[in-house]
Amino acid sequence: MTDLIALEEIRRLKYRYLRSLDLKRWDEFAQTLAVDATADYGTPVYGERLRLAGRDEIVAFMSRRLGPDVITVHLAGQPEIDIDGDEATGTWGMQDTVIATERQVVIQGAAFYEDRYRCGEDGVWRISHTGYDRTYEAMFALTDLPGFKLTANRWAGVR
Repeated sequence: MTDLIALEEIRRLKYRYLRSLDLKRWDEFAQTLAVDATADYGTPVYGERLRLAGRDEIVAFMSRRLGPDVITVHLAGQPEIDIDGDEATGTWGMQDTVIATERQVVIQGAAFYEDRYRCGEDGVWRISHTGYDRTYEAMFALTDLPGFKLTANRWAGVR
């Protein structure tokens, strides 16, 4: 029974990670990560692999790169989660859309997140490592889309 509870807590953790990222709730996003968390993203838009170490570095990077002029939507599902005591691993299928309004570009892609989780002394699961290698990434300019109109809720996530 304990593994079923941990499984649900980890699912909710990953969903919270993605939701807080998309809504730019950086304090909430930070709480999904262990202090010593690492991230490793293989994404063509950055060229070389992006490796980040520590909660502060991950949050600083995301808040800088995905600021108010960047709209993101991350959807993850089909989790394969294995629990071993206070540690777990997980693989998630992910699709995302990034709209960089100032640069007038849209990036769409997919990947499989490879995560590690750790349950702390406080009984809370946090991400200790996250990362992916994109299976594809498509980029196009908004100016290439005749009739494209963007309507976004600029207040989404603002409390």
